[in-house]
Amino acid sequence: MPLMTNTGVDDFMKKDTRIAKPEWLKISLGNVKGFQTIENILKELNLITVCKEANCPNRAECYSSGTATFMIMGGMCTRKCKFCNVKDGSPKSLDIDEPKHLAEAVKKLKLNYVVVTSVTRDDLADGGASHFAEVVEEIRKTDKNVRVELLIPDLKGREESLKIILDAKPEVLNHNIETISRLYEDVRPEAEYSRSLEVLRMSKEIDPKIKTKSGIMLGLGETREEVVQVFKDLRENSCDLLTIGQYLRPSEEHYPMYEYVTPEDFEWYKEKAEEMGFEGVASGPLVRSSYKAWELYND
Repeated sequence: MPLMTNTGVDDFMKKDTRIAKPEWLKISLGNVKGFQTIENILKELNLITVCKEANCPNRAECYSSGTATFMIMGGMCTRKCKFCNVKDGSPKSLDIDEPKHLAEAVKKLKLNYVVVTSVTRDDLADGGASHFAEVVEEIRKTDKNVRVELLIPDLKGREESLKIILDAKPEVLNHNIETISRLYEDVRPEAEYSRSLEVLRMSKEIDPKIKTKSGIMLGLGETREEVVQVFKDLRENSCDLLTIGQYLRPSEEHYPMYEYVTPEDFEWYKEKAEEMGFEGVASGPLVRSSYKAWELYND
């Protein structure tokens, strides 16, 4: 994979929209009935999924199989990452009934494994940590056997906030590294590569029994060597599980996509990551951080 520099980015952004989508990215629409069932339950309980807000390519497949990744604390993010389709701006106050509603949805959907994520809430003193904990508590009240994976923002690196979340005892603590260190300033200008690694390291130190997980997108102009360095950095900071997927540019206003990474390359990265000691690796063009998360956890 060649290295992308800042030279000629404007020209590249124009070119990006003309890259033909390869056959391996064609997506099945899934079962419409199952899709609508989840949509109705979410609407009834005033819940949001990252599947819809982030325009996930696997939304139809997951919905039709009775699964979803819930997004809490509203649909408005306080940061503006250049790759993300979630809206940014000034968020509303927290919905105090949301944890109970989410637990009710888990019960209605008969889920055994639940993934919960959130927008970044830098406006809250604890970054929303207490709300995450309440969600886990309510799910446990509904069914103590439900496994919970939390995909969290960086909480500005606050250990006290992270401890609140981990004290709720989720099975998996997921925090995405998203991209290589070199691209952070352009792709995640309000985040820090080192801080994301620190979140994973602190999580394992606070509770070694909880699995740690992270994910990276490919196709933003990274080199193979840079990606492998990310794997190394994650392992050195106690990351157990890894997801590797294709970046798909949501619109022309977002960061440009440099290339479609082939399924063969994704397989190479999977094998490399496994060699480096990750307990579970999901790697493929359509893989997202919560895609078939229960399978990765159970590997």
